[in-house]
Amino acid sequence: MKNHPTRRRFLKLGLGGVIGVTLGGTDLIKPVHAADIPHLAEDDPQAAALKYVHKSPDDSKHCSGCLLIQGNDGDEWRPCGVFPGKLVSATGWCSAFAPA
Repeated sequence: MKNHPTRRRFLKLGLGGVIGVTLGGTDLIKPVHAADIPHLAEDDPQAAALKYVHKSPDDSKHCSGCLLIQGNDGDEWRPCGVFPGKLVSATGWCSAFAPA
């Protein structure tokens, strides 16, 4: 008699896999904190190409008022969709500015 897959066997193997990944993979996934992310430097090549500055010359146009900014309102340094892996100044500005 052949060993046919059954729903019960499928669920047991699937549940075992989920538990194994959940318990066994905890050291692979580490939370990232804002303190671990570097601030964008004005002389960074991508920042320079987009004319990024830490302090906007126009008070009506700054990173905290841009659609591309992420993170929490009120934080001094926040992630931006234009500069992945770096934090931008909430008072900064670049040529990719899109008013919120």
